[in-house]
Amino acid sequence: MKISLSWLQEYLETSSDVETIVNKLIQLGHELDGVEDEGKSFFNVVVGKVISCVKHPDADRLSVCTVNIGKETNRTIVCGASNVREGITVAVALPEAILPGDFKIKASKIRGVASQGMICSMRELSLGDEHEGIWEMETNAKVGT
Repeated sequence: MKISLSWLQEYLETSSDVETIVNKLIQLGHELDGVEDEGKSFFNVVVGKVISCVKHPDADRLSVCTVNIGKETNRTIVCGASNVREGITVAVALPEAILPGDFKIKASKIRGVASQGMICSMRELSLGDEHEGIWEMETNAKVGT
């Protein structure tokens, strides 16, 4: 069975790090097959917050989003997902990111609008099968992490 660190921290009512929790579980006699840090497999993928979302001027099914990624300047990202909207928390692959399947993200122009990354679905990050739209994250993680 896989259990997330955030769930363990909530259930155990602790803010201890993964190493401390693992050691305590072993001391209590629980068997542990291993610890996986799924976030380590992602370079240049961060938590973002969609600040604004408007219809692309030259495409019916695209939106131009302004996304806060925890830096001084926000990013403009063109997105084709139907569920993208202002106010949601999303996973953002920035230029130079390499997603599962060796998919490299780069800055580009999409129908004349500069796009500085990609808002990702769970499937694009190999975190699940969901691909009907982008991943609307439910997280307490700080924007930019």
